[in-house]
Amino acid sequence: MQFDPYFLMGIAGMILILIGFFMVQSHTWSQDDLIYDTVNFLGSLLLVVYGVAGKAWPFVILNSIWGLYSLKDVITDVIARGKKRIANV
Repeated sequence: MQFDPYFLMGIAGMILILIGFFMVQSHTWSQDDLIYDTVNFLGSLLLVVYGVAGKAWPFVILNSIWGLYSLKDVITDVIARGKKRIANV
């Protein structure tokens, strides 16, 4: 049996989003953690590719917004870490 690479990307994206969800629900990660934002960004990116391949435009729009918001948080987290490192030097 051969799988469509887009299908595999969709499954991987779904798993990443669910990992983030379950880690926050179990209080292992915070919604402010870089890892949470990164997992959400990567998951939504994969789901956008999957949605474009399937021409599921509402799905693409939803995950594009989710991904952009997560990317903004990743950038904010990385900048904050950089400032913290500079302050500790």
